[in-house]
Amino acid sequence: MTYNARGPGALDYFPCRYGMSRLLFRGPKSKLDHPYLAFIGGTETYGRFIADPFVALVQKKTNLCCANFGYLNAGTDVLFGDPSIQDAVANADGTVVQIVGTQNMTNRFYTVHPRRNDRFVAPSAALKRLFPEVDFAEFHFNKHLLQTLRRVSVSRFEVVREELQASWVNRMQERLRKIQGKVFLLWFAEPQTAGSSRTDAGLGADPLFVTPAMIDDVRTHADRLVYVVPSPLAQREGLKGMFFDPFEAHIAREMPGVRAHTEAAEAIVGALNDVL
Repeated sequence: MTYNARGPGALDYFPCRYGMSRLLFRGPKSKLDHPYLAFIGGTETYGRFIADPFVALVQKKTNLCCANFGYLNAGTDVLFGDPSIQDAVANADGTVVQIVGTQNMTNRFYTVHPRRNDRFVAPSAALKRLFPEVDFAEFHFNKHLLQTLRRVSVSRFEVVREELQASWVNRMQERLRKIQGKVFLLWFAEPQTAGSSRTDAGLGADPLFVTPAMIDDVRTHADRLVYVVPSPLAQREGLKGMFFDPFEAHIAREMPGVRAHTEAAEAIVGALNDVL
């Protein structure tokens, strides 16, 4: 999946690979033969539509090499399952882990694509028993699946949601425990409140289904929780300073903007100064 410039106003992300990975990360490629920080996460860490995402800004502010392993629509499967990311994290002086949603990971009810984690692959026998009236052949994306399941039965959908939340906590705890260097857990989204205005067809706000209690369950395995909520000023700026193809404007509106990335970088640098 390549995200080079595709039209007027679009960015060239200089996609690159590390080691033998099949994943394309955002470039320019970092040299990992000297001290560096590893940043792993989803679309926000990748910095889609942003010329200087928070990873690049942290590097400018600290003069530390910051390797961007953000991956579009990543779930815990690709973040913690790719060998090249694992190697990079193992050798890093510190690792910043963005908190991503629960929907894009293989679980007891369905399987996701190993690299494109937002893609639905197949239901399990347990999900077919729980929703016998649903034809799963029509689904290609996890959120579409979950939206449909919720429309069919709110009560049965809650069983799926609880499974996703429990699996997410277990997966995050297991993976964070294995990181040897300093770990910074990054929340980069709206506040963790049920009344968030930015919802996804009734499912809730991103990172999907992640609650304060779940953060409490996993933050004990990190050296610091960096909690970044874009300021009202950052939210009002909207698309200012962002680069995108006109056909991608609707997607860009859902992404944190330039000022939000600046605020995230400042918060991360503050945590780095305290811990490292």
